[in-house]
Amino acid sequence: MTKVYITDYISNPDVEKKILGKNLSTKIHNNVSILLVWHQKINKKYIDKFPNLKAVIRYGVGYDNIDLKELKKRKIIFCNTPDYGVDEVSDTSIAMILNAVRGINEYNICGKLLVNNWQENIIKSIKRISNLNLGVIGAGRIGSAVLLKAKALNFNTFFYDPYKEHGYEKTLNSKRFDKLDNLLTKCHIISIHTPLTNETQGLVNKNFIKKLKKNCIFINTARGEIVENLDYLYDGLISKKLSFVALDVLPNETVPIKSSKLINAWKNDNKLSGKIIINPHASYYSKEAFLEMRNKTAQNALRILKKLKPKNIISYE
Repeated sequence: MTKVYITDYISNPDVEKKILGKNLSTKIHNNVSILLVWHQKINKKYIDKFPNLKAVIRYGVGYDNIDLKELKKRKIIFCNTPDYGVDEVSDTSIAMILNAVRGINEYNICGKLLVNNWQENIIKSIKRISNLNLGVIGAGRIGSAVLLKAKALNFNTFFYDPYKEHGYEKTLNSKRFDKLDNLLTKCHIISIHTPLTNETQGLVNKNFIKKLKKNCIFINTARGEIVENLDYLYDGLISKKLSFVALDVLPNETVPIKSSKLINAWKNDNKLSGKIIINPHASYYSKEAFLEMRNKTAQNALRILKKLKPKNIISYE
């Protein structure tokens, strides 16, 4: 009887079928022992549909849609797939940073409105990259990749991550801060690369923005709910605490996007929209990364079926 069920999103499971064969189910039934999950909320109500469930594997890195306490209570293994889109997300972050630093988006909007003069329309606040400090919050796989790529571009790089081992800063050739406030007051650019946890939810709040250097560039390609309220970013732009905001994620990713002062300015205000970039949670994607993610997720399920220890087990402790 088939044992692996894909909960959502993957409409044509050809990749998974090639790896799992007859073990892949297209229907929910009592013998399903492994779930492959995209957006589906894995909570008590959903888990109750699978009385013989042994493992849940998340397509991708984040797992804020997974009730870990419920899985722990039932002794169900949980794994994620954290090593598939590191280049894609870090490249997007670097692209957003360079866009902001070099004024690409602002110049593009400005150019459309010019009538009489052309070359004289410079953004006088633009600085040389080697004079800019980039601060990364969260130095995991993606955050570390951002730091290394930024270092190669000649940024001065800094990070805050209380969970990385002592001495890790030497691997990245970056300066480490033990206090978040020190990073915020030192850096011209802040890029977020943490998971969404109880500790990081709402981390970017009024107090966070108040501590930033004036005209700071803010980038978030991690999780939307790390920002407590989008209007705080808008207020930061108005007060000039922020000079540029680039987001790949939003606190509420419904369609249509929930209205806010920031969203309205992005859509309708030419003056401010040049300082705002919002992407539809797509930084993880490339054709290669999408296939890699599906392959690794299915291969991990196969390891469990073969009674081998799966990769990337998330500890419940």
